[in-house]
Amino acid sequence: MSMNSSTLLNEENSQGPKRNSECLESLELQTTSSFQDNPLQQLQLASQEVLEKAKKSGRSKCPRCSSSRMFYCYTCFVPVETVPTKEIPTVKLPLKIDIIKHPNETDGKSTAVHAKLLAPDDVTIYKYPCIPEYKEKRHEIALVFPGPDSVSVKDIAFHLQKYSKKGVCDTDDDCSREPFLKQAKMEPKEEEERNLNECISNNRNEGTRLKKIIFIDSTWNQTNKIITDERLQGLLQIELKTRKTCFWRHQKGKPDTYLSTIEAIYYFLVDYHQEILKENYKGQYDNLLFFFSFMYTLIKNAKCCAGKE
Repeated sequence: MSMNSSTLLNEENSQGPKRNSECLESLELQTTSSFQDNPLQQLQLASQEVLEKAKKSGRSKCPRCSSSRMFYCYTCFVPVETVPTKEIPTVKLPLKIDIIKHPNETDGKSTAVHAKLLAPDDVTIYKYPCIPEYKEKRHEIALVFPGPDSVSVKDIAFHLQKYSKKGVCDTDDDCSREPFLKQAKMEPKEEEERNLNECISNNRNEGTRLKKIIFIDSTWNQTNKIITDERLQGLLQIELKTRKTCFWRHQKGKPDTYLSTIEAIYYFLVDYHQEILKENYKGQYDNLLFFFSFMYTLIKNAKCCAGKE
């Protein structure tokens, strides 16, 4: 929950019964068209009644640091006292997620915490520059970030084949080239062919085993320092080219395909489920947008009442 969103809530509650009544009447007239304009309306979400109650109660204490927050504490990654943990959905993810947060990114404006709250067992948030070393496992890790060398989700397995877990193949070149052992030592022809086939086969198997995906949490103007870090060099980069953001803080001058962190995580997983796991998507990850969708509707309605839409 961002500080700006909290301000909107406070302003909405301070207008008095008359203003609220007029607002509700206006919203009822616009219900049909608003729902059609809301791309998040079709999500299969857990009941958000707990958030509705918390909104009416106002800000509450974080059970860990005692800070006053709305819905959750964005520094401790836990719900506030008025939002029982048992009433928050939990999402199981098919792989691990690392989120690298820029040190200057405002905690209250970040949606990365949503992922940690809703998939606590599978999500880890790091504050840059304190991040892991990824080089030795780049055959099973990818980074979601647009760029000239980025590939689509459906091409992940194909491109990861060039990374060898044990360095049998030259990791800077395509693994269809001859293995290192063949160049270093002359062996019978049959043995050479066997080694080459094993190299290609092993890498095909490993290439389908994406185990971790990395996301960068920052404004787009802050990403350069992180994306150029040597610890992220050589990782396969993924770009989500067809999704459009619903984020209420979309940065001016950037295309609408530049997503907020939680949107990027959600859409990546949906594509991964369909393109890599080859399974029908039935809303398994929709609850990752549990907080995001609630805030989207809340802020959209507040703007509507204020005459900004």
